[in-house]
Amino acid sequence: MQASRARLFKEYKEVQREKVADPDIQLVCDDSNIFKWTALIKGPSETPFEGGVFQLVFSVPEQYPLQPPQVRFLTKIFHPNVHFKTGEICLDILKNAWSPAWTLQSVCRAIIALMAHPEPDSPLNCDSGNLLRSGDIRGYQSMARMYTRLAASPMKG
Repeated sequence: MQASRARLFKEYKEVQREKVADPDIQLVCDDSNIFKWTALIKGPSETPFEGGVFQLVFSVPEQYPLQPPQVRFLTKIFHPNVHFKTGEICLDILKNAWSPAWTLQSVCRAIIALMAHPEPDSPLNCDSGNLLRSGDIRGYQSMARMYTRLAASPMKG
């Protein structure tokens, strides 16, 4: 557990330095628990998620970085690789392709890449996956855009 705390503390310091360098990701550690993090990520441009801000929640195991963090969307998103109700994400690096070289920041980058390039053949959201697999790109994009506007619009004020 000591090694995971040291690693997370190192990542925390890197995140403080990176804030300006990566405007698409805002990663925040819980004040009272270094194993709990949240992130705000911007929807990638030229996707139905563009203009949206999506909140992720990280639960980091004590065996980190040997085991991957659990990450899920708190913001509703219409995407084939995200469970609509739970926010669970189907992404190989969070499962069997995990490597200790990954950081929480790079996991956020991978999730942004997944948002831009969905994998409809391994869907957690079958409705979304079916639209893409049947070639109804327009239907998928309009649903994804609608949910982005409803759930992921940044607060004005």
